[in-house]
Amino acid sequence: MTTATRRKRLPIGIQTFAKIREDDCYYVDKTGFALRLIAQGSHYFLSRPRRFGKSLFLDTLAELFAGNEPLFRGLAAHGRWDWSRRFPLIRLSFGGGLVRSRAELDRRIRALLHRNGRALGVRCRDEGDIADCFVELIESAHGIGDERVVVLVDEYDKPILDNLSHPETAREIRDGLRDLYSVIKDADAHIHFAFLTGVSKFSKVSLFSGLNNLNDITVDTAYSAICGYTEADLEAVFAPELPGLDRDQVRAWYNGYNWTGESVYNPFDLLLLFEKRQFRPWWFETATPSFLIDLLVERQVFIPHLGQTIASEALLSTFDVERIGTEALLFQTGYLTIDSVSQRGALIEYRLRWPNLEVEASLTGALLEQLAPRSDDGSARPGRLYDLLLTNDFAGIERLFAALFAGIPPDWYRNNPIARYEGYYASVFYACFAALGLDLTPEEGSNAGRLDLSVRFNAQVYLFEFKVVELAPQGRALQQIKDRGYADRYRAGGLPIHLIGVEFSRERRTLVAFEVETLT
Repeated sequence: MTTATRRKRLPIGIQTFAKIREDDCYYVDKTGFALRLIAQGSHYFLSRPRRFGKSLFLDTLAELFAGNEPLFRGLAAHGRWDWSRRFPLIRLSFGGGLVRSRAELDRRIRALLHRNGRALGVRCRDEGDIADCFVELIESAHGIGDERVVVLVDEYDKPILDNLSHPETAREIRDGLRDLYSVIKDADAHIHFAFLTGVSKFSKVSLFSGLNNLNDITVDTAYSAICGYTEADLEAVFAPELPGLDRDQVRAWYNGYNWTGESVYNPFDLLLLFEKRQFRPWWFETATPSFLIDLLVERQVFIPHLGQTIASEALLSTFDVERIGTEALLFQTGYLTIDSVSQRGALIEYRLRWPNLEVEASLTGALLEQLAPRSDDGSARPGRLYDLLLTNDFAGIERLFAALFAGIPPDWYRNNPIARYEGYYASVFYACFAALGLDLTPEEGSNAGRLDLSVRFNAQVYLFEFKVVELAPQGRALQQIKDRGYADRYRAGGLPIHLIGVEFSRERRTLVAFEVETLT
């Protein structure tokens, strides 16, 4: 891969391969992945989070099978593809607009089939029967020439995901899509290559019961970087954009997504960073579903544990309207990613973690808004925490958290059972720090036990222990830090260490003790 030496157009929001190539935009060559897929199999499924380049990769496949040779000059596929072959293409995309009912879905599918038939010069005798029309379209397209058909389906699951908050509608839409996708297996004799992409991996029983011949490459080491930009891509393709940017900061904010192979950056984030020259949660701000936040709160998820989740292979791949696993939902939508894989006998387990600073800070910040609605006067604004930490104003920090809990409306407590469990208080506390993007380690283990939270900031160490008491403070939180010697592991670093015991009253629903002892 040669290193780019001049600046090009940034392909922000462009999902069309031809437009990127013809308009001289930056392009990270993924055609080598395309050739490998085609050489090794014929029916594939890929799940990736939104805005990761799935649609662009699908469009690249389409141009390859269409034989548009000029677009591939200078790319990996150019000298390794027979450009004399042209394959009939059927493309279905559910990425645009919303589908709110089974009837709307059926109308959308009929329109897609009609559009493909018009492009191929064929048509169904009965467009009313969706499955029969799809089969007839594939058979007729094969009959046009010598080549079998290529079927490409983009955002195969979006109509379901758009309706998860309405389970009955989601089930009806799921059943309609299952009838459509089962045709791909039934028409196998006429299909040369099929590729389906989406955000979620629905269980084979619910959606792919009629399409069980797909090779799922979602968690495949060889294809971990099939979407997204690698560190090498930044060095070679985007070299003209890097001057003036702190590479460590770029890496911390946007790198880290992993599917058991090479880690990648979110393309959308990097392109916006290069254009705006600002570190912001560009991806998170585009469309974080309220459904996800509401579900996490409803399930009383302990926020400090989110970045240290362990899930089985079966759990990560089980996703359906009736059974939405928390771990599967967070992983498939990109809010958690794979840290490591372990196998014990026949059991495969994945350790999941936050991908990067953007996701951890943004998601915890969104959860904080749900767990502890802000007071109108702004006195408990979590952003002030950063300034208070800079000056070690512990009295100010105590007042901030006291105001934060005191500012929560009583009706919120009555309507949210999550506030009745101990982890709620620790979750709010942790989320305040995580939303600032600080260096945190929740439940840090040692031979003496587990410290609730350690924070490394401004060349100092802050060790927190939380306790929930009935009414009056008891001083047990700070004493536990000292009794168990949690600070011992940090003494060799020579940094100031602050021991902080925090106690919350279950009855009064507020902070009642904030004790600090500093070791130098």
